[in-house]
Amino acid sequence: MWEQVQETVSYIKGKTNFTPEYGVILGSGLGGFTEDIQIEHTLPYNEIPNFPVSTVQGHKGALVFGTIQGKKVVAMQGRFHFYEGYSMKEVTFPVRVMKYLGVEKLIVSNASGGVNPNFKVGSIVIIKDHVNFMPEHPLRGKNDERFGPRFVNMSEPYSRKMMDKAKEIAASLQIEVQDGVYLGLQGPTFETLAEYKMVRAIGCDCVGMSTVPEVIVARHMELETFGISVITDMGNEESIDTITHAEVLEAAQEAEPKVRNLIKNLIIQY
Repeated sequence: MWEQVQETVSYIKGKTNFTPEYGVILGSGLGGFTEDIQIEHTLPYNEIPNFPVSTVQGHKGALVFGTIQGKKVVAMQGRFHFYEGYSMKEVTFPVRVMKYLGVEKLIVSNASGGVNPNFKVGSIVIIKDHVNFMPEHPLRGKNDERFGPRFVNMSEPYSRKMMDKAKEIAASLQIEVQDGVYLGLQGPTFETLAEYKMVRAIGCDCVGMSTVPEVIVARHMELETFGISVITDMGNEESIDTITHAEVLEAAQEAEPKVRNLIKNLIIQY
């Protein structure tokens, strides 16, 4: 892993000569954030050594390098999921690469199903914590101390300072936000009604198929991390019958301008 990461970082640096401070992982339907970046370089995943390639509709598949009001950013247009058949080490490989490109702060976004009755389709949720129900762990196996410690303190997976700043920005922009606990499941099926009820019963507010592995690996390497989710369906009797991936993308795209504005201003102001 170490040698692969260094090979990939060396290739990217040779192509871009760019040292980003912020890494951004764009989830389903949120790829338009790159329009807010003054782009300097775009590298398709299939050209980057050791990189997986995204196979999911709504995930474009490129690393985008550029600036937002002087802040240097690398954004992933499309992420990798365990359900696509990748190992957890492949899913999280780009986070390791970001760290050694110079990234200090990671922002992750996703689309998720809501179970908190205060949420609705289109709600923007700042992730304050997560529960990991993934069947594989990205740190399983021999630990390489060059990346981080064997046992990672996960008491603050999402930066409280970044959360506070994001809420302050949201209030100033009159963007309504909630906060909540995210549950990570393998997928790719949407949850059954019984599973949605379980998610709520164990104290979570929303559920999805990503984010948790990337955040674990980010914390392994002491990246300050912020997570945001768009509620694209509600796990209740009224909405569960008809949910499709197309509807998830549509709901995410409707919320996208607000999410983009919030992330952009967090990068500028934090």
